Amino acid sequence: MTGQPRPFPLVPRWRVAGIPFGEQRSIRRGPGSDVAGSRAYRPDDPVGAIDWRASARLSSARGSDEFVVREYQAEEAPRVVVVCDRRPSMELYPPSLPWLSKPAAVAAVADAVAVSALAARGEVGYLDLAGGGAPFWLPPRSRGTRADIEARLAEAPFDAPPDGLERALTDLARRRSDLPSGSFVFVISDFIAPIAAETWLRARSLRWDIVPVVVQDPTWEQSFPEIAGVVVPVVEAGGDDVSLVRVGTRDARDLRRTHEARLRGRLAELSSLGLDSVLVGTNEPLEIDHAFLVWAEQRRQGRRRSR
Repeated sequence: MTGQPRPFPLVPRWRVAGIPFGEQRSIRRGPGSDVAGSRAYRPDDPVGAIDWRASARLSSARGSDEFVVREYQAEEAPRVVVVCDRRPSMELYPPSLPWLSKPAAVAAVADAVAVSALAARGEVGYLDLAGGGAPFWLPPRSRGTRADIEARLAEAPFDAPPDGLERALTDLARRRSDLPSGSFVFVISDFIAPIAAETWLRARSLRWDIVPVVVQDPTWEQSFPEIAGVVVPVVEAGGDDVSLVRVGTRDARDLRRTHEARLRGRLAELSSLGLDSVLVGTNEPLEIDHAFLVWAEQRRQGRRRSR
């Protein structure tokens, strides 16, 4: 990889209930910069909280001394969790080949998310189902997690079961005490196999801000190349046996249509469930930055339209 990840803004769907002293508007009132409303002055209010202009207008209208206090939305920091798919298909392709290395892309995406969470003064955690045992869980925290995630991604095997993501999201629901309403959950996978809509909806019912990050190779998964008449070595994900397959013109065309339709359908399905996905076909940090910046800007525009 070249370059270092730059933080992108974590634009929430809802106001968060996270850690105090962050940069996002909370569901609660408290210290902040966004005005939530006004109310009558109470004896325990600090004098600095009085809105003198509003107080003067109200006093003039009523002919008596009236004091008005301006209230603000508290600013809090988000909690963020990275859920990583470690099924065998996520091991493709080796760095020696000229196509997307999913392990490198996943590592770059996870680091970009961690950097952005920490830049927002938040906490970041991690979950996967690699290794065949209990879920590997790093609770959200603000120190050390970025390095721990990097180490886990470098050493964890690609042996998660076919339903690993569904089981991971189910396990995450048991950890609701660590993830309050508005927490970000970035789910990184190729999503070649669909996730049941019920799984997404159960997770959304907890008011988590779920962001699927779709990591697919642009050549072989998002589409299919013009290789008519070429003999291609094929190996099953997670396997060692290599088969030689000759791809004809019609086969290449049909595979291209199938793969492109699959990607369109998957993104449309996620959108229909209210999930704003991010499509990644590279492991270059600058290009990944751009993908997340586009996601953040689309969210901002959507929030403006909904007001």
